[in-house]
Amino acid sequence: MFLEFYGLKEQPFGVTPNPRFLYLGAGHREALASLIYGIEAGRGFLALIAEPGMGKTTLLFQMLQHFRPSARTAFLFQTQCTPREFLRFLLLELGCELNREQDLVAMHEALNRCLLEEARAGRHFIVVVDEAQNLDPAVLEMVRLLSNFETPQAKLLQIVLAGQPELAEKISRPCLGQLRQRLSVLTRLPPLPAEEVDRYVSFRLRAAGHAEDPIFTPQALSMIADLSGGIPRKINNICFNAMSLGYATEQYKIGQEVIGEVATDLDLSPLSPPADIHRLEREAMLPSTGRAEAPLLEAADLPLSRNKGGLDELSTPQALAYISEVVRLLRGGQRFA
Repeated sequence: MFLEFYGLKEQPFGVTPNPRFLYLGAGHREALASLIYGIEAGRGFLALIAEPGMGKTTLLFQMLQHFRPSARTAFLFQTQCTPREFLRFLLLELGCELNREQDLVAMHEALNRCLLEEARAGRHFIVVVDEAQNLDPAVLEMVRLLSNFETPQAKLLQIVLAGQPELAEKISRPCLGQLRQRLSVLTRLPPLPAEEVDRYVSFRLRAAGHAEDPIFTPQALSMIADLSGGIPRKINNICFNAMSLGYATEQYKIGQEVIGEVATDLDLSPLSPPADIHRLEREAMLPSTGRAEAPLLEAADLPLSRNKGGLDELSTPQALAYISEVVRLLRGGQRFA
């Protein structure tokens, strides 16, 4: 619609989880590094918590892309199901042949054979469950039991539960205490701070082929930051509608007036600060004794958000290379000041 008008090769603010458009800001870099390191360290059970629209699914695809050459992976998003249906979805995702009469025991045996084959080949086996806040407690308990697949040397299965803040609430319930104790990495995606919204918008435009003067004025970007609350999906919606309106009215430079009209059309208003889930995260990691059972890789242990030497300006390949180096150092036991 407006691609030629703005000198773009493709839609910069699409709604599909395309890893090429993943903006690796400080929060996303920390979360990605935590997940990669947790899997490579064989921690077994990991969780990612994010508000809706934070790019969680895109980040998960990027993580799986990192492991694709050396791992067998499964991505599950059908989370409103029974334990038997969940296991069936998992085996189908892995390409296993099933008949409708197979019970849970037979499906467990099929999964165990598959896991052992991958372990003999020296490959990771990663299962990502997206929108895990919708899982029934009985299904979550069954997922916990899957983590029991192991040899004396290592876990055979690396499980990543990803979901909205309600997932942290659910994990903290007393009935899921054993699952809570199994989680060794729990990280979250915070909204983008106001100063990163400008970089996010510029990154998406460059990825879509824009190489000329900025389209959005500084005042417009400030309004976008306020209206979106730093949620990437909301930023995308505002920018898409603003560029559509700019094209319709032949305004190449988009200022406050256009953003104000879009806000009125979309009935947007400044968002309140996101709910604080730090307490829930801490509770989700603590067993009844009050002490974590397993070492916890905290996002705060990683230096990514503190290193200010221009990291926010890195391209996606550069940022991924940086994350790989951090993971390599962490594997070697190096600590950061």
